[in-house]
Amino acid sequence: MKSTILENSGKSTRKNILKYLGLVLLVFSMFAISSCRSDDDPVDNDFFAGTYKGSIAYNDVSTDLSKDNGSVFVTKIASGTKYNFRFSDGIPDLNGVEFNKQGDNVLVMVGSTGTAYIRIDNNTLKIAYTKDGKTWTANCTR
Repeated sequence: MKSTILENSGKSTRKNILKYLGLVLLVFSMFAISSCRSDDDPVDNDFFAGTYKGSIAYNDVSTDLSKDNGSVFVTKIASGTKYNFRFSDGIPDLNGVEFNKQGDNVLVMVGSTGTAYIRIDNNTLKIAYTKDGKTWTANCTR
């Protein structure tokens, strides 16, 4: 009889532990999902990652790629002033593009050896970037 009571007590303890772990996992999941809101503004965050969808294109001497329903995955890296732009559909990435914040929600490119217009905020991404005979364009939303 004592053996049966101890076995049932062990099962009850395991169930309580599993319930507790399930609750912790649920709370953690809710926190993770809420931290990736689409209204996060990349200008206001030290680190940022978000996907923008829309028309994208790339041209160079031998390549002409464009897609009306492409995407650009944007990450803000390092000191919070450098951005990486990872394009879909075989378009080469733009990495290490540096910006300075000027005013509210305005980013200005610095130290560029190319001709560029890049505007990024929580809802839109617009790129017209030319460097070394290569051109990237994007008109996307999130």
